[in-house]
Amino acid sequence: MSSGLRRIAFVFFLIATLCTSAITATAADKITVASVSWTGVTIKSEVAVSVLESLGYKAENKVFSVPITYSALSTGDADVFFGNWMPSMASVANKFFESGKVIKYVANMPGAKYTLAVPTFCAEAGLKDFSDIAKFGEQLDWKIYGIEPGNDGNMIIQDMIDKDMFGLGKFELVQSSEVAMLSQVQAYAKNDKWIVFLGWAPHSMNERIDMTYLTGSTDQTFGGNNGTATVWTNVRKDLEKDNPNVAKLFKNMTFPVSMMNQIMTSVHKDKSLSLGKAGLKWLKENPEMYEAWTKDVTTVDGKPAAPAIKAYLDKNV
Repeated sequence: MSSGLRRIAFVFFLIATLCTSAITATAADKITVASVSWTGVTIKSEVAVSVLESLGYKAENKVFSVPITYSALSTGDADVFFGNWMPSMASVANKFFESGKVIKYVANMPGAKYTLAVPTFCAEAGLKDFSDIAKFGEQLDWKIYGIEPGNDGNMIIQDMIDKDMFGLGKFELVQSSEVAMLSQVQAYAKNDKWIVFLGWAPHSMNERIDMTYLTGSTDQTFGGNNGTATVWTNVRKDLEKDNPNVAKLFKNMTFPVSMMNQIMTSVHKDKSLSLGKAGLKWLKENPEMYEAWTKDVTTVDGKPAAPAIKAYLDKNV
């Protein structure tokens, strides 16, 4: 090969190497947050996207159903999910954990609640436990209200019906969405109509509705501790290897129940606040939280992370 051809070949090799490095860097700097359309998960996801952007990453929040979320994590089409409610999601999530395609990772919110609930006047009239539901079937129109199709809570309810647990074989699961279900509950409660529905905390429903959580949940339903839950952050396999800085951020990010209740209440009081903006507003007022999140974390170009988040919040909130 002539010296001229060697030089041309070297130039092409150099260009190819630089292009490959640029593509790899771009891929590493782009983070996809998988979310579901629940208030709490949306707040966490939108806040995470903003924090990532403040550090120099390209980030987006993609909304899926729960099953599609785990498929996306397992194939690498999503990097992180902040809404793994356990034990209620075990039937959906455990197979992905066991295969190693999704990493359970870290508990971001202990002390949550996820189980069936009723307006308090129903509890005062005797509907206090799962075993009481069937006794009031006529008043309940033989219906239990859930949220969007594919949701793990709906699946638990349907399994209870299919297996005639607690005598619920005659009941029908009504699927809709979080917003539609809560509108229905509020309307029913206002008019003293009976209803059993899927409830959880933290959520502003606990402020907006005079509600009571039912006792009687088992390990086969919403967990043996009356629906007390822990919410986990899940990540795709190899995230720690591919982007240790982002993985460290996700490991640090916790969302205490008190924090989430305050954010949700602020949204309920101020209708002009989006969920993401409400989360950022809370973060700006509580800098100790993002300072803890950014321990041993840097921006994309290696600078301290906390000042970058502060500058972002000062500019955008």
